[in-house]
Amino acid sequence: MEASIMDGPKRRYGAVSGLTTVKNPVSLARLVMEKSPHSYLAFSGAEEFARQQGVELMENEYFITQDNVGMLKLAKEANAILFDYRIPTTGLECCAAEADNPLMMNGLPINVYAPETVGCVVVDKEGRCAAATSTGGLMNKMSGRIGDSPIIGSGTYACKLCAVSCTGEGEAILRGTLARDVAAVMEYKGLGLQEAVNFVIKERLDDGGKAGLIAVSNKGEVAYGFNTNGMFRGCAAEDGFMEVGIWE
Repeated sequence: MEASIMDGPKRRYGAVSGLTTVKNPVSLARLVMEKSPHSYLAFSGAEEFARQQGVELMENEYFITQDNVGMLKLAKEANAILFDYRIPTTGLECCAAEADNPLMMNGLPINVYAPETVGCVVVDKEGRCAAATSTGGLMNKMSGRIGDSPIIGSGTYACKLCAVSCTGEGEAILRGTLARDVAAVMEYKGLGLQEAVNFVIKERLDDGGKAGLIAVSNKGEVAYGFNTNGMFRGCAAEDGFMEVGIWE
């Protein structure tokens, strides 16, 4: 598992990768930001820091579900990487039908709908923005692979203007520095939040990369964008407004 968190006004952040026992990776990322001299800890070093800080740890069995065991088995048999919401389905029976004409990512077939990432962006009444992202990564990923979620400027970013959290093809998000680019086009092109999100989704995802993001501005605006079939999302505002959505 891997995660990151960023405090916009102070440009502070914490990130972790390679976790196998930490129940709440974002909580550990915040402790890296607040309680360590560093910004990013990974693998055995992150696990040791977690023990030192007394965060809640779980046995590996806690993280295992039969649905994921089944999808991992299919992925290994197909030599595939399973990716977030590229192909929504009601079950795994679609895999055989799609095997003859699979969609591809990084040269490998993508077969199953398997959302793994959760993100959050917030802005308070004083216009201070923050963002956090947590993920289990791609199913059947190579050992040692690190995605976009813990990388500041790619999967997560916050500054005085806005906060952004991304989900999707990690490699495409990394190449496009997606989260940072939302802030950059607001700052340097003078775009509004939704305009910036639309621009980044359209112009910064190369080679057919698939992704989505959520964002807030220091003015309290909320925006989202994606070029996939759908993106799970929800919003809650101070005045009681609440909204959830999947499709466009």
